[in-house]
Amino acid sequence: MKLVVDTNVLLTFFWQSSVARVVFSDQHIGLCAPEFALEEIKKHESELMKKAKLSPVHFNQMRKEMAMLVEFIPLAEYRSFLETARSITPDPDDIDFVALSLKFQCPIWSNDHALANQNHFKVCATKEIIELLAMQRMDDD
Repeated sequence: MKLVVDTNVLLTFFWQSSVARVVFSDQHIGLCAPEFALEEIKKHESELMKKAKLSPVHFNQMRKEMAMLVEFIPLAEYRSFLETARSITPDPDDIDFVALSLKFQCPIWSNDHALANQNHFKVCATKEIIELLAMQRMDDD
């Protein structure tokens, strides 16, 4: 299963007790996000380190680990989907994520209720993804 990960979910990667971390490392899932999401993480770096109680060294290690688990896609690869995304997205901040979802024809992993409350593309909350993975593991056994 492939998923586009929104920035707020990416930020949870840095929380040590985050349930979402289970999903990040699951081999059944391929994760991607717009490349600019890395800039958003960088913008919130000090706040993240403080709230997650991470040293700069540990934060950088985790950021590298995240970059190995999530494919960050350059704008050039999904630019042709931006106009359609702009016309169907309730929040302008989500346009790039929706464009990636359209490009790869896959759901967006987000806990944003406003984003999920539309009929143009699929949005899965963390809880749904964990339930899907649990069912998939049962099928694998």
